[in-house]
Amino acid sequence: MNSNSTISEPRSGPAPRWDFLTNHAHVLVCVARDPGIRMRDIAAAVGITERAAHRIVSELVGEGYVLRERQGRRNRYEVRAELPLRHPLAQEREVGDLLTLLIVE
Repeated sequence: MNSNSTISEPRSGPAPRWDFLTNHAHVLVCVARDPGIRMRDIAAAVGITERAAHRIVSELVGEGYVLRERQGRRNRYEVRAELPLRHPLAQEREVGDLLTLLIVE
């Protein structure tokens, strides 16, 4: 960084037009934080529709990254943290590595 550069604070206001993470990553974080989370809560947290949240969770379940178990009228989820990330640049990393970085408690 040169001496003429300044660091600006993060902006608040309308949602940004792009993000560093996909909606799939955001949904995965929601499920990892709260295994009993409802679709409407995932949708609200990520900023997507319930239908989109359901589709993403179904894709994560279908690919084996999330396990879904019915408990009464609700679902309970389990993230398979030991599975590799899908992108070629990150294949040597596991889902759990990503979640460790993203979930600050």
